[in-house]
This record gives sequence, structure tokens and C-alpha cells, in this order.
Amino acid sequence: MVFFIFTSMKWQHALKDYQLYLKIERGLSQNSIDNYTLDVKKLMDYLESNGLSASPVKISTETIQQFIYNTAKLVNARSQSRLISGLRSFFNYLVFEDYRADNPLELIESPKIGRKLPDTLSEEEIDTIINAIDLSKPEGERNRAMLETLYGCGLRVSELINLKISDLFFDEGFIKVTGKGDKQRFVPIVGITQKYINIYRKEIRNHLNIQAGFEDTLFLNRRGKQLTRAMIFTIIKQLSEKIGLKKTISPHTFRHSFATHLLQNNADLRSIQLMLGHESITTTEIYVHLDKGHLTKVIEQYHPRK
Repeated sequence: MVFFIFTSMKWQHALKDYQLYLKIERGLSQNSIDNYTLDVKKLMDYLESNGLSASPVKISTETIQQFIYNTAKLVNARSQSRLISGLRSFFNYLVFEDYRADNPLELIESPKIGRKLPDTLSEEEIDTIINAIDLSKPEGERNRAMLETLYGCGLRVSELINLKISDLFFDEGFIKVTGKGDKQRFVPIVGITQKYINIYRKEIRNHLNIQAGFEDTLFLNRRGKQLTRAMIFTIIKQLSEKIGLKKTISPHTFRHSFATHLLQNNADLRSIQLMLGHESITTTEIYVHLDKGHLTKVIEQYHPRK
């Protein structure tokens, strides 16, 4: 028992160092850090439940293979691939810090999975959802402004709830967005979105009892505090059910729809990449796969042998 506690302490120490590395060196958000941490904790739980005392420095490829094999019975290929990727990152860190000479996941292959294309909404479905908001309630104006901002600026849900009043540069037609790793970008904001934000600020937000520390936060709950990610998911789920939408959607669906509709209207991928805050154009290219009709139009318009 004492030996297991000692081994567990080694894992906890390594995990704490790894979390600091992810935060300070890689600049990841707390949500991303939590996901990476969960992958390692799953392995730790497996070792403890099976009475295995391998430390993070000594654990073998065979032990990790057995863990992944057992896990594969319970999760789909995509989740299995995500777990392997998370563990590979952890052990790469240990190699980087000279705790280990090798990465035990080096020879472990991730399952082959197809690229999952994001769900999108049509322009009509976007309008129907927003029109379903009950504006007779105080939170109605807020919810309309939030969904218009999600869709009109292509924000991540974390970017939406962290948006500040001081980030609004309406005279210049931009908002400042703080994305993954605290990287900032300026995103254009159209007049209609500005209009709904201003209505919310003047008619609703100005009358809230705003709590200390949230004076600059744009979107607030009824208690004058910052909204949670879960609350945004709930709002969208309830509106989806209200209109009888058959698709399963989330706040991210509005971001996907923003990018897809821009592409359909002939925006170039580089501009979409900058607005979405993607580090790599490869991430943005997924939207090309959503709209093959757009590719046909490009060939017909620009190819010399059309």
C-alpha cells in the first residue's frame, strides 16, 4: 500500500509540472489543460485499479497498450484516438524535460478515423432560431445579442462569454477577441450585430446590479455575473427544441455556420482563417469539404478549360 501511495505521488508531481508547462509554455486555456489532464488521470486510475505500480518514468509501452486495449472496449475510435494523442503529449513533455529517454506511445498507432465534418445551420434555420427568442423577457434581448454575435463574428463560446465592453470598437467596425492561448485578433462586426448589442446594453444591462469584477464583462446573467459555457449551451438547446429542429446543435454550430456561409458567398479561406483565429489554414480547409458546390463554381469560373 505504501508503495502505491509513493507511485501515485510521482504521477501527481509529474502531472502538476505538466499542467504548468501547458499553461505557461504552451499558453493553453484551462479547458484544454483539463482535457489533457483527464487523459493522464484515466491512465493513473487504470494502474491503481489493477494494482500496477509503474511510475511515469518507468511505465512500459506494453502496460500502456493494455490500458488502451481495455479502454477501446468502452469508447469509440475518435475518443480512443484523442486519448492516445493526450498521453503522447504528456510523455513527450517528460522526454523534453529529460525525465525519460523515450516516449512509450511512439509505436502505438491511433485508430484510423474519418474526418468529422461539423454540423451547420442554413441561413433560414439561423433566422428561425433567433426569431424564436422571447423578447418579452429581460434575458431575451441578451440572448438575441449573444446569438447574433456568435453567428455574426464566428466566435467560440469561451470567446463570447469573455467578451469585454472595452473590446468593442464599433466606430472602427471591429471587436477584439481573446482566443486560445490568450491570442488576440480583431474581427469585423456588422451593423446589425452592433445594433442588438447596443439595445441589450442600454435596455437590459444598464439596469442590472453588476457584481464587482464584472463591470467590463459584456454578457451577464441576472445576478450581474459572467455567464457560464453551460448556460450558453442550455439557451441554444432550449431554442432548438422550441422550433422542433432535428439537428443536434451547440454554440460551435453557429461558428461553423459563419465560416460555411462566408465560403458559400465567395470569401477566401485566408480571410476566414484570420477571422476564426485558426493557427493553420489546414483547420480552416474543413469548410471546403462542407460545400462541394462552391468548388464546382470555382472550377467553372476560373479554370481555363471550362
